[in-house]
Amino acid sequence: MKIHPTALVEDGVLLGEGTAVWDNVHLRAPSRIGCDCIIGEKTYVAYDVVIGDRVKINAFVYICAAVTIEDGVMISAGTMFTNDRFPRATTPNLKTLRSSEPDEHTLPTLVKEGATIGARCVIGNALAIGRFAMVGMGAVVTKTVPDFHLVIGHPARSVGLVCRCGEPFARFDAQQGPEDGNYTCSACARNYSVRAGGVEESESA
Repeated sequence: MKIHPTALVEDGVLLGEGTAVWDNVHLRAPSRIGCDCIIGEKTYVAYDVVIGDRVKINAFVYICAAVTIEDGVMISAGTMFTNDRFPRATTPNLKTLRSSEPDEHTLPTLVKEGATIGARCVIGNALAIGRFAMVGMGAVVTKTVPDFHLVIGHPARSVGLVCRCGEPFARFDAQQGPEDGNYTCSACARNYSVRAGGVEESESA
């Protein structure tokens, strides 16, 4: 485990073996970060966040409460998570500052194993980013991303399918979606079956 001397790691944060926390990171408690992770400089991780093993988080990432990140995820620089669809600073009469503690307005986000989120993305709430999905840089994610899908844009829309290795193996019009069929990744020869937009891994030949 490696923690930079400028990092603020609050009591109650659980860090796994082999995890590196770089300069000016702030980790709030209670939160849990797995083994062999990298938390890049000037990143903020709120309380009640759960991060799996071998997760790579680049610099200037904001991870708010109610976010869960599974194993093997990559979150690129400048990504921001959200957890409230209609936030206000005060009560309606403007006389009382609303608490920052989680409440009925706090909505969860799940990033499933192997997914990649590109630089400077904004991730909405009450949604999931699927297994090995890839979110293109600068995307604004407002709804769940299916497994192995490549999404881009404002709002993010599916325009392709990506292999476990990260290489796209299909491209399509966002309005039409992927065609049903069997696909093989040209980079690593992994096989996939696509039915009604859903992607399943097949045994390699």
